[in-house]
Amino acid sequence: MNGLPARRLLLVHAHPDDESINNGVTMAKYAAEGAHVTLVTCTLGEEGEVIPAALAHLAADRDDSLGAYRVGELAAAMAQLGVTDHRFLGGRGRYRDSGMMGLPQNDRPEAFWAAEVDEAAAYLVEVIREVRPQVLVTYDPDGGYGHPDHIQAHRVAMRAAELSAEGAYRRDLGAPHAVAKIYWNRVPRSVVDEGFDALRAAGGKPPFPGLASPEDVPGVVADERITAEIEAERFVPAKAAAMRAHATQIAVDGPFFALSNDLAQPLFAREYYELVEGRPGAPAGEREHDLFAGVDA
Repeated sequence: MNGLPARRLLLVHAHPDDESINNGVTMAKYAAEGAHVTLVTCTLGEEGEVIPAALAHLAADRDDSLGAYRVGELAAAMAQLGVTDHRFLGGRGRYRDSGMMGLPQNDRPEAFWAAEVDEAAAYLVEVIREVRPQVLVTYDPDGGYGHPDHIQAHRVAMRAAELSAEGAYRRDLGAPHAVAKIYWNRVPRSVVDEGFDALRAAGGKPPFPGLASPEDVPGVVADERITAEIEAERFVPAKAAAMRAHATQIAVDGPFFALSNDLAQPLFAREYYELVEGRPGAPAGEREHDLFAGVDA
């Protein structure tokens, strides 16, 4: 349709770097296979903490230029993953990073958290109707860990998928399109526990001063909730490289990484999802190994 590849994947994330941590292998795999991979990022991540001391001046409480810098980091990350279609919701700078839950930044008029959901969703409807993805990936209702922008990204993504399919809604945004399958980012509890066991087994001396805890990992659920597992070992280096590109936010060392708290976490080589809308592409009780399973024909 309109010259687009047969398989089309849309991912909706809150800030630059979320996509590489959650979906780096998935994005690189499908891009390499010729699928059209579209990333929509909802904010520039202006309120993020800065890891490198030499870049500390970028922070919101100093030069407040971190957002513009992270645009470049995101572009570099996407180059590592082979993704050429990456956009900001409503255009670059339309919505500002809201900061962590309960902070005054939540209440700024330009904060993504303060946006009216249907208004923000309309920008995403336009993308959906243009790209016409069969598969949409976003967060669960808690945003994985309760960050306001992650919660809002979930709300906007789910609402946009609903509105895009409505024949009477905003025909100026394109012809209606129904997304066949919607997934939420997940990590099975057993994988998290194994990852932290590996960290502790690294001689007790991980490449960072301390260890995070399994509770620091977003989107962890019981194993039986997982409906899809993407394994593509050859794309793990691309994921790690994409994460390194987000140098203001992430430090990567081997199979481990840390955020600004400098606490080591496992870098997951496999990525996991829960199908929440659409027809499963695997028998009951089995996991899909292709997010497009059941919609390619």
